Amino acid sequence: MEAVWSVTLYLIIFLYGIFIGSFLNVVILRLPKKESLTRERSHCMSCGYRLAWFDLIPLFSWLFLGGRCRKCGQPISAQYPIVEAANGFAYVFIFMNAYGLNAYGMFEYFRPDTVIFCLLASALLALSVIDFRTYEIPVGFNVFILVLGCANLVYRIVAFGVRGSDWQDYIIGFFAVSLVTYAIYYISQGKAIGGGDVKLFASAGLLIGWKLILLSFFLSCLLGSVIHLARMKISKAEHVLAMGPYISAGIMISVLFGDRIIGWYLRLFGL
Repeated sequence: MEAVWSVTLYLIIFLYGIFIGSFLNVVILRLPKKESLTRERSHCMSCGYRLAWFDLIPLFSWLFLGGRCRKCGQPISAQYPIVEAANGFAYVFIFMNAYGLNAYGMFEYFRPDTVIFCLLASALLALSVIDFRTYEIPVGFNVFILVLGCANLVYRIVAFGVRGSDWQDYIIGFFAVSLVTYAIYYISQGKAIGGGDVKLFASAGLLIGWKLILLSFFLSCLLGSVIHLARMKISKAEHVLAMGPYISAGIMISVLFGDRIIGWYLRLFGL
């Protein structure tokens, strides 16, 4: 019975994730253009056909239509189902990381930080796509992640008390990487790293603490170096790279596996 409940709960979490992912596609498309996220109805980018409700079912509508507009038959970007599915799976992985395969356990000891990390994953996914396209991280994402960090800090203080909440780790996390990256930004006059990247490290550092943000910094540099060099070699990508996607990947890896990675590293050196 618990297995059935777990499958059902994870399916619900996945479906909720892809619906949020559908909204992320709207954000990704409209935010860089300074367009309203709510006033204008979704439409085909080729013929202007206003999409009906049955054209907007996340993931399934794109698959049912074969990736083409119902009206004009022009291809619809694969970005839409990819973002929706990625967000759905991210939600499932975050909850599974917290509760294991037995999702039924969340009824016994629900952790609000799982919801906070799901919202973080959505913000990082959207800003990564925008930064990859425009080389700019809209400030609203960093403000949103900063709010999540404040909410997580309040939750930890309320749940564990001032003495048991290790709140200092999160305050230190705000400055741990952002001060260093700001110095790099200032010295290089924005050529080595962008101001949005500095703000992202600061807001995310408040949310995940100094240990995980330091790990995120290391992972983002490693991923950025290896993957972008490969892209330059294979697809002739430009030398300039958008760091947002790599920082986001580093943050999410740290959220999901950071404690285990740090523990492995310390054991490796007998610390």
